[in-house]
Amino acid sequence: MQKIALITGANRGIGKEVCRQLAENGCLALLTARDREKAESAVADLNMDNIVPLQLDVTDQKSIECARAAIERSYGLLDVLVNNAGAFYDYWQNALDADFATVRAAADVNLYGPWRMAQVFMPLLKKSAHPRIVNVSSGAAALNSLGAGPPAYIASKAGLNALTRMLAAELADDGFLVNAICPGWVETDPNFPGGRPIPEGAAGIVWAATLPDDGPTGGFFRDEAPLTW
Repeated sequence: MQKIALITGANRGIGKEVCRQLAENGCLALLTARDREKAESAVADLNMDNIVPLQLDVTDQKSIECARAAIERSYGLLDVLVNNAGAFYDYWQNALDADFATVRAAADVNLYGPWRMAQVFMPLLKKSAHPRIVNVSSGAAALNSLGAGPPAYIASKAGLNALTRMLAAELADDGFLVNAICPGWVETDPNFPGGRPIPEGAAGIVWAATLPDDGPTGGFFRDEAPLTW
């Protein structure tokens, strides 16, 4: 059976490319964006029959629940959840002078967004024979090498790493594989230019989304190689 994959924040950049690669792998990719028109435009640009647009805002509980209801009506389950939506690479501030409005906004997207998604979509994921959750994180949030940097972004991604470990442990007996993936420094917003090509960054996410049942869970990876937390 064709696997159903939902990708958040997918109207451009890494998320859009993840949709394309998953579709090439035979999945039905649900390309989501906060703005329905932007999702539809991205799907039209990709021009693949097995990519479908869907409005979804990870900071809006009602939006998430509406998306779940639509997926349940159309497909009955969800096989893969890719928490790709991310924001607030706050390179302009430090921890000591950080604006807490920015910190809260970053957490709302980068940490609470994936947390909401996991909670709301869990009933549909549990109907899958091979459920996968992929949290798109960053090596900058690895505690073993963490230093100064964009504080709201790093703190929220470190929290996402912790959430990954908790979900993996809680869902281990249910056949879930839950992993965090660092795509590396990719040349796309909000990053500065000069990074790696988008398809290279997306490939590791697709790898985690399509792992076999004996694949790893509760891990942190870049390019299929383990990273230390």
